[in-house]
Amino acid sequence: MAKWIVGLGNPGSSYAKTRHNVGFMCVDAIRDTLGLDREKPKEKWQASVVETMLYGQKVYLMCPLTYMNNSGEAVREALSYGNGDANHDLIVIYDDLDLPTGKIRLRTSGGSGGHNGIKSITAHLGTDEYARIRIGIGRPPFDVTVVDHVLTAFTKQERPIIDDAVNQASDAIVLALRESFTIAMNRFNLKN
Repeated sequence: MAKWIVGLGNPGSSYAKTRHNVGFMCVDAIRDTLGLDREKPKEKWQASVVETMLYGQKVYLMCPLTYMNNSGEAVREALSYGNGDANHDLIVIYDDLDLPTGKIRLRTSGGSGGHNGIKSITAHLGTDEYARIRIGIGRPPFDVTVVDHVLTAFTKQERPIIDDAVNQASDAIVLALRESFTIAMNRFNLKN
């Protein structure tokens, strides 16, 4: 049995520190937590992937290289390769405008909330029944468009808040892999 942990974002250094890339940041934090930070990711399934064994199961830490709006292509390819079941084997981490900056929410399923990466995954998998961790990036100020907001870096004041949220999400994923997603959801949703 394998698990796919997918952080959403856009590839390339110009996007690395943007709000939209908080999913990629979380995958990097998980790699650090598990001592895999020196492992060079392999490119397969249209994604940057690190494989490891954890708690007796193969785990793929994955960042799609398809750009946000086409993330579903990479996720479908990865799950097809390993006969993965989205309902049990997939956790997706992504930014959420509707949560205050730094808040996290775990859910076992749900709609896209307007997030194009989630829309793509749901369309390519044919289901919205997969686990997800949303990391709040807050709404833009009235004079900033949503596109500009998600594609800009966190402010100096936001950075420690986001770092804490990314670490919480990373801890939640490790707990989900060790115990269950439901246990992680109950524990971390109470904290937030």
